[in-house]
Amino acid sequence: MSILDSPQTTQLQLRPGIIELNWGQPDPELLPKEAVSSAAAAVLARVGGDALSYGAAAGAGPLLAWLRAHIAQTEPQAVAADEIAITAGNSDAIDQVCTLFTQAGDVVLVESPSYHLALRIMRDHPLRLVPVATDEHGLQVELLAQTVHDLQRAGSNVRMLYTVPTFHNPTGVSLSAERRLALVQLAQQAGFFIVEDDVYRELHYDAPAPPALWTLAPRGTVLRLGSFAKSLAPGLRLGWINGSAQQVRRLVDGGLRDSGGGVNHLTAMVAGELCTTGGFELYVQRFRNAYRERRNALLAALSEQMPAGCSWQVPAGGFFVWVTLPAGLDATALLPHAEAAGMAFIPGANFHLDGRGSNTLRLAFSLYPPQELVHAAQRLGKAVRLLHA
Repeated sequence: MSILDSPQTTQLQLRPGIIELNWGQPDPELLPKEAVSSAAAAVLARVGGDALSYGAAAGAGPLLAWLRAHIAQTEPQAVAADEIAITAGNSDAIDQVCTLFTQAGDVVLVESPSYHLALRIMRDHPLRLVPVATDEHGLQVELLAQTVHDLQRAGSNVRMLYTVPTFHNPTGVSLSAERRLALVQLAQQAGFFIVEDDVYRELHYDAPAPPALWTLAPRGTVLRLGSFAKSLAPGLRLGWINGSAQQVRRLVDGGLRDSGGGVNHLTAMVAGELCTTGGFELYVQRFRNAYRERRNALLAALSEQMPAGCSWQVPAGGFFVWVTLPAGLDATALLPHAEAAGMAFIPGANFHLDGRGSNTLRLAFSLYPPQELVHAAQRLGKAVRLLHA
């Protein structure tokens, strides 16, 4: 059956008998169903048809006002009214940035590994994607500098870098403080801009997230993408972008919004109501508590169940644990054995452009309660021992 003929209503597809740690999605039981319903009723009662109209191009005023206040309270740099706009989530924002700020043939630098579905979005545009390796401290900025130098010397137009510097997808690593400063300095000197995918910022489990690149750089150097997908609910399809006034104006004045108005206007009005009445802090804390417990359960189970030669990163936030298998054990070859044992993951090679990462894999701990994560680790350990006897 074609996906166009499918009766399903959500992206999530779970197979019976398999614990699907391949899905980086929240547990539906944790999502703010009642709060969204109450906020929607309050908005419709107060503003009526205006909530169902075409929205202002930059986005719903109440939500923008709350975001500016939230950023001023929680980050070291405030955002002016003309430096922020509402988006339809980070996927939409990445696509719009590629559409409005790049040209065919431009070089876009990406981390290796990088968020695999962002790579798919960028591949929808006639861009040249160039990978740069990461390590346990994040993007290797010295290697990036050499890559940029070589590309520019060869006549390539290095236009932008896409990065997830905080609670990285897939590795969970956060870029070190020293590298954050070096990265924004390199971008200024070399003349490219940074797209900072900051979707996991609120989901910190041990200590607050490090400063966003956007707060460390002069205006125009970084376009920071924020999203409510992880901090409230992905079905809202709602986020925001911080940049210079000129960059934000380019987005707001684009043809998409000239035709359709502000994106997801009703949803943005509802989210504004929920946030201004305290719902955001309430649910973010609920998510932190739940995901911290799940992370800890998965890490403990991996320590008990995985054979010698396996290792993994301990994420301080986000959704994922990045596992390295013994040398020579291919995660793609392992996957069908893991599924036969009753669990699934995404092979690490999927997060690279060039075939690297064959002995790595990503586990998502957000969707299942702790006991299911323990069972998943047991099944993964069984599959690894079977292939690596």
